[in-house]
Order: sequence, then structure tokens, then C-alpha cells
Amino acid sequence: LYHLPMEVIDMIPKILASMFLAFVIVVLDIRTEEDVMENLKVGMVAPNFALMGNDGRKYELSRHLGKKNVVLAFYPKDFTFICPTEIIEFSSINDEVESSNAILLGGSTDNEFCKLAWRREHPGLKDLNHYSFADPKGALSEELGILSEEGVSLRATLITNPDNVIQHISVNALDTGRNPQEDLRILKALQAGGLTACNWSPGQELLG
Repeated sequence: LYHLPMEVIDMIPKILASMFLAFVIVVLDIRTEEDVMENLKVGMVAPNFALMGNDGRKYELSRHLGKKNVVLAFYPKDFTFICPTEIIEFSSINDEVESSNAILLGGSTDNEFCKLAWRREHPGLKDLNHYSFADPKGALSEELGILSEEGVSLRATLITNPDNVIQHISVNALDTGRNPQEDLRILKALQAGGLTACNWSPGQELLG
């Protein structure tokens, strides 16, 4: 050390601190929110998951690999105000989603028992016709980068192609509801097989 310039010696504590932090991050697999959000983008393969639904079934994304588009609709919490309006509207497009060779999966960070209780209690959810999964530990939401500071899912919609590659992402703040009809339009545009203009709707010509 006696042969090193003083400015280099002064930097040694900072270098050691940086090396230690890098070691901790690698060993403990620590990822910041920015790291996770950076990974969520169109063109990436959606992570597989196996989560329980309110019907006692386990839902796995890989089950639809090579078969269908998947629409994943995350919402914050059961027994709230905006969420049932979204879920009911998603339910209204489910028949068209299925007729488009796609499947709609909705879910939040509540557990499956909470979901079942809410479905039994809320008159608009008793006849829910699409799958509802539970992400109680928020693991999937966190992996996708859509877990809010409050520990619940943001209002996020992801659409994947049959290869489970993400083709569409939209994320709203907790206080802003979505338009499932627009998600349906985007699904059909993604399946159109060509270039779709702004506000394109099924039946209109493609640009190429």
C-alpha cells in the first residue's frame, strides 16, 4: 500500500464496499423494482406459473403453450369498488375471447378462499364465466414488476401469443379502471395477421 498514490488508497474503502454489495446481490438474488420492470417488455417470454383458482383448480400458463393466446388481467383486491366493475366487464367479453382461440385469466394477490367468498357475496360475480387465480404471496406480480408499494397488483393486462411471448402490456394506477373492450380489440388486432391502423377493428382492411 505504501507504494500506491494516496488518491488510490482513499478509494479502496469504496471499492471494497461496492464489491461486497455486488456479492450480496448475487448471493441473495436481490432485485430492485427497476430491475424487475426492466425485464417486463413486449417480446419476452412470460414466466410460467402454477396458481390456485377459486374453483380449487391449479392454473398453469404452460398448459396453453402452442395452443392459445392468453389474456392475463391483474387487479388489486377483492371486496373493493373499482375491481368488480372491471371483472364484470372482462366477463362480458369472455365469450369473444374464447371464440378467438384465447383464454382469459384474471387474478389478484388475495387467496383463493377470499375470492370464493367474494364471488358468493357479490351479485355481479356469482355467474363469473372466466378463470380466477390467486397470487397470495404476490410472487408472480412481483416477478412481472406489477406489484405496487401497497403490496397488491396494479391494474395490469398482458396478452401473450401461443408461444407465451408477451405481445401487449398495459398497466394502470390503482385508482384508474381499464377498458376490457379495448383489450379485446387489441387481442383481435394481434391475431389479424397483418398491419392494423390506429383504431382498427375486426372487419376493416389491413395496411399490409
